[in-house]
Amino acid sequence: MEKILDLTWSSAGRIVISCLGIYILVIAFTRIFGKRSFSKMSSFDFAMTVAVGSLIATTVLSSTVSLAEGALGLLAIYFFQLSAAFFRRYKPFQNAIDNTPLLLMEHKDIFHDNLRKARVTEGDLRAKLREANVTDYSEIEAVVFETTGDITVLHSEDMNQHLKAWLLTDVDR
Repeated sequence: MEKILDLTWSSAGRIVISCLGIYILVIAFTRIFGKRSFSKMSSFDFAMTVAVGSLIATTVLSSTVSLAEGALGLLAIYFFQLSAAFFRRYKPFQNAIDNTPLLLMEHKDIFHDNLRKARVTEGDLRAKLREANVTDYSEIEAVVFETTGDITVLHSEDMNQHLKAWLLTDVDR
């Protein structure tokens, strides 16, 4: 059986110093590049968060990756995320990297084809309606599968208050 606690003072020191260094860099880069760096607005943003986490873990725990290499990799990820956020202003680029929100339900009508596209079951849909405290179909205005994979339930207990069309402008029916 291999050594389970194969930790020397020098390797422990390297891990702690790398951890502190990369921690400070994440804070600094997030302050420089903005809070959007860890938002969950698109699948690209989610990928950025996963990449940063993986890079942090590799830099801290791998003896073959130096703090300087981890810092450069981290800077590159933040730069690419900032670049993507900038280019998302242009429709062709936005269409290439972003998913389109998908309408799953409108009033009492469930769009089964869209449920299949989103790989969402009716059980998942019911769970989201319960989570949103919907007690009757008449409260539901729309249920949207967002670009992030979240499901948003737009509803109102006031039957005289209706959803503004602008909220569904970019939603695929």
